[in-house]
Amino acid sequence: MADEREPWALILGASSGFGEAAALALAADGYHVAGVHLDRRAGMAHVEEIRSRIAALGREAIFFNVNAADDGQRAHVVESLRERFARSDEAGHHAYVRVLLHSLAFGTLKPFLAAEPGDAITRKNMEMTLDVMANSLVYWTQDLVRAGLIEAGSHIYAMTSEGSSRVVGSYGAVSAAKSALESHCRQLAMELARRGIGATCNAIRAGVTVTHALMQIPERDELMDVARRRNPSGRLTTTEDVARAIVTLSREGTEWMTGNILGIDGGEFITG
Repeated sequence: MADEREPWALILGASSGFGEAAALALAADGYHVAGVHLDRRAGMAHVEEIRSRIAALGREAIFFNVNAADDGQRAHVVESLRERFARSDEAGHHAYVRVLLHSLAFGTLKPFLAAEPGDAITRKNMEMTLDVMANSLVYWTQDLVRAGLIEAGSHIYAMTSEGSSRVVGSYGAVSAAKSALESHCRQLAMELARRGIGATCNAIRAGVTVTHALMQIPERDELMDVARRRNPSGRLTTTEDVARAIVTLSREGTEWMTGNILGIDGGEFITG
């Protein structure tokens, strides 16, 4: 039987990189989009461009310029969505979050050890990185489940990387966050299933991709060179590669696939 519900994609980190590409691809596949992003005034023109492109596809786009790791601002977004979905329900079109994509990339690249204490990572740096890039997934899922916006057929994805299990010089705190994020996905997958919600949760391990986050890493040029040599296709992964996979994985028939780390990298990881 065809799913008659109104599908929404909630994208955390929707103004660039994987989040932007996924928002556009999911809109083209029939989703309305709620985007969460954190941009200064200079970045808002690009956000408006994304919204316009979604609207041109005949889909609604609601964007929130807030800190996705802030409890109060998260609660505001969830309540706003609950109210918006209630209007769809009143019109006879039951709305729900079919896709939640966690694509938040904000953390420290400081080393653990440094000659000068001020150059080394601090407790605040470490806790902020794990809170934004890993733990926030749990809190968003909690609030969405409590609000009744996650249902049978919902798919939760979190963007991880090869750095969760391999060392890059400046990536220590981010590596820890990615490791925690993968663990959170496994735990959420199990708990969602045991509660009978019918939602899935998987981590997506993309290959090395040119994004704003990658360009902040001091070793980026070496990472890109190594990825091109390793990848059987001789090229880097693109955000569109990942977005197309998310669209496909979110269609019918993948309800039994949960708790995994899904590689979308053209075979880059296995040739390492």
